[in-house]
Amino acid sequence: MSTRTRRLTTAQALVRFLSVQYTERDGVRQRLIAGTWGIFGHGNVAGVGQALLEAGEAVMPFHQGRNEQAMVHAAVAHARQLDRLSAQAVTTSIGPGATNLVTGAALATVNRLPVLLLPGDYFASHAPDPLLQQLEHPTEADVSVNDTLRPVSRYFDRINRPEALIPSALAAMRVLADPAETGAVTLALPQDVQAEAYDWPEEFFAERVWHVRRPAPDPAELAEAVRAIRAAERPLIVAGGGVHHSRAEEALKALVDATGIPVASTQAGKGSLRHDHPADLGGIGHTGTAVSDDLARTADLVIGVGTRYTDFTTASGTLFQHPGVRFVNLNITAFDAHKLSARTLVCDARTGLDALTAALDGHRVDAAHEAGYRDGKARWERVVEAAYRADDPAAVPTQTQVLGALDAVVGDTDVVINAAGSLPGDLHKLWRARGPRQYHLEYGFSCMGYEIPAAIGVQQAAPATAVWALVGDGTYLMMPTEIVTAVQEGLPVNLVLLQNHGYASIGGLSETVGGERFGTAYRYRAADGTFSGAPLPVDLAANAASLGMDVLRAKTVGELREALAAARASDRPTCVYVETDTATPTSPGAEAWWDVPVAQTASREAAVRAREEYDRQVADRRRHL
Repeated sequence: MSTRTRRLTTAQALVRFLSVQYTERDGVRQRLIAGTWGIFGHGNVAGVGQALLEAGEAVMPFHQGRNEQAMVHAAVAHARQLDRLSAQAVTTSIGPGATNLVTGAALATVNRLPVLLLPGDYFASHAPDPLLQQLEHPTEADVSVNDTLRPVSRYFDRINRPEALIPSALAAMRVLADPAETGAVTLALPQDVQAEAYDWPEEFFAERVWHVRRPAPDPAELAEAVRAIRAAERPLIVAGGGVHHSRAEEALKALVDATGIPVASTQAGKGSLRHDHPADLGGIGHTGTAVSDDLARTADLVIGVGTRYTDFTTASGTLFQHPGVRFVNLNITAFDAHKLSARTLVCDARTGLDALTAALDGHRVDAAHEAGYRDGKARWERVVEAAYRADDPAAVPTQTQVLGALDAVVGDTDVVINAAGSLPGDLHKLWRARGPRQYHLEYGFSCMGYEIPAAIGVQQAAPATAVWALVGDGTYLMMPTEIVTAVQEGLPVNLVLLQNHGYASIGGLSETVGGERFGTAYRYRAADGTFSGAPLPVDLAANAASLGMDVLRAKTVGELREALAAARASDRPTCVYVETDTATPTSPGAEAWWDVPVAQTASREAAVRAREEYDRQVADRRRHL
């Protein structure tokens, strides 16, 4: 074994180490850490900042952010676009720079997406104590604000000595590259340790390739699953994000083509089949289509592929109502595979689907079942057409008509990004996904402010792809700052900015649960003290323009169509701004319930009525045992 060493600071060693880490799956190799986002302060400028400068762009590309949370969002979207095979790092100072990472870290871990967080930390030596922005704890001197990242990280360590970096860096890469373990990984870096020199073994800087495995299903589990599927009369596949992460779309199509089993998709799984495939029923659950939810209620076997079964998918436990319904869950994590007391296939999605197709050779669902769901799909397509239709080009568009206009413009490889508000419901029900990467909904954490930085991350991962961030006014006001980054980097992201003067989604929910839209409108205070006066004179289009975007204002359906086409043709960051018609209802209603508890006692009539409806719905909840 070589005894050669290289003298570097801890930060320099970390950057060099990260630059030679690779993933490999199916014979394709790529960098595990493709670049580093950063905002510098006293906690990282002389450590990681100096190390990035010294390494240079060829060794570690650097991206300048404006908000630490947004940098994590961009990195997460980059990883999702690249099927979790490549990630980015995020470096911050100590104090607020570090705590701003927490929301992004939670989003990454909830969605099982890799990101490496490198926050600065207090001096390991405690020489200057307390230092600027240090949290002092009277009985635990080793506590820092970075401990807020522990519960939202899949791996966490504080590097209090240079040599401690070696095992922790290797462990961090293992977790990032592991499809069953991945999420946010945090290496907290005391600022004195960042700058401390050490004689590093040369082997630490050797290229390492982390093989991303495709584990096969256990033969006994496979046999059990096949028996269950062959015995089922009304089976249904629920496709989750794991289908995309595994690049299992073709394997899913092969299974469906062979067996005729229909597919409904979660928010993360939409696009697993093209929208025009005869077995693609669209979204499932609270924001699902009528055909998906009707079939889910009568399915005697539900086959979950790469799904976490969130409450939106299960309609808070009220959706799967067949008296004898059973579940088969194919998932790379045993934790998710065992949900709903399912028979399990703990394996890679593509490998597992291929195995099922082979083992089910000759099996096909009953022709009546197939004809029934195809009829339901045709009926729902007429609902989509009605929601998209805008016959008067001079009319103010509704939100669903905006989606219809966008549907007419996008190409098969375009990416449409959204995360929060009322758009996720309309998109899940109505969007016609043409490709496996087109539908990019962050709905595990549903984080307002995700869309704009996510568009940047996707654009970095797929430079030739047209990227659309769909943003409401509430989300825009949360985090518009990364527009500056898109302009700085020359990334031609497209922003579709919908102005409806408030939190429209929560306003609608509030109305159904007895909240009477309290605190959800962006309006002046009225004489009675409520926010029911005139709309606020906020010009979001002017704001986007002030940050460097080209802005196209669209007041009518006709102008919107022209603006969207111009945005797609542009090579500059472009915002299409439209005030939507909120008075004309065009969004299909919910096809399944969602449990949001309602006050058990109230004096206001709206809350009393809402509680009565709540008690009626919750009676249908089942525990699948």
